[in-house]
Amino acid sequence: MKRIVVNALLWAFAGLAVFPLVWMVCVSLMPAGSASSLPPPLMPMHPTLDHYRALLGDGGLKRAFVNSLGLAVVSTFVSVSFNTLAGYAFAKLRFRHRERVFGLLIAALVIPGQVAMLPLFLMLKGMGLVNTWMGVLIPSMAGIFGIFLVRQYTRGVPDELLEAARLDGANEWRIFWNIVLPTLKPVLVTLAVFAFLGSWNDFMWPLIVLTDGDMHTLPVALAALSREHVNDSELMMAGAVITVLPVLLLFVALQRYYMQGLLMGSVK
Repeated sequence: MKRIVVNALLWAFAGLAVFPLVWMVCVSLMPAGSASSLPPPLMPMHPTLDHYRALLGDGGLKRAFVNSLGLAVVSTFVSVSFNTLAGYAFAKLRFRHRERVFGLLIAALVIPGQVAMLPLFLMLKGMGLVNTWMGVLIPSMAGIFGIFLVRQYTRGVPDELLEAARLDGANEWRIFWNIVLPTLKPVLVTLAVFAFLGSWNDFMWPLIVLTDGDMHTLPVALAALSREHVNDSELMMAGAVITVLPVLLLFVALQRYYMQGLLMGSVK
């Protein structure tokens, strides 16, 4: 009986969590004005894809979608590469003031990212990188949390294994590539998910650094579109679905590795 009650509660909470997403999809398929009626319908009586056609056609979200996807893919690759190399260095390589530098990085976690936006913008302006893709990518090239996550995970790799490889003549790059990197698969997937989500959902920094409308990312373009169609709930819900669907599919596809990377701290 207790198991039945617990399962029923879990299903109820899961339903409450999923319901807004399901209703968002349903509203996006309704004809214009249908969601504004009272009481609002839960399911579309006459489903239509007109809102998606409008957004991906003349709505301008097609270009914004491609911009966001390209930035997210490149940002993910660069961020995972730099975070992995830095995390491995802090975990296994010996260099002067290693622990002191790492302590400063951890202390910087308490500083809000918004504080650095103005100095970073002025630096990029001086370098001529405002309104460029590189200007959007630079802040996401590495992250303190990613370095910390890789460092903690890499510390589980036995030092004796690395020393044996060095005695056999392997250089540091070969040790990292052939021995350490294969053991980091779960944490690499976790980092990739975090990096992709961070870049895909980023609104403030692309809004600040990009002035050309053709270079706007999906969140910025959707926010601009909402000001023009503030009363068109169905169109805005369709835009929300286009924004949420890629990251939702990514999380579902990589969920097993994602959870493993968060929970595991040892090496098989």
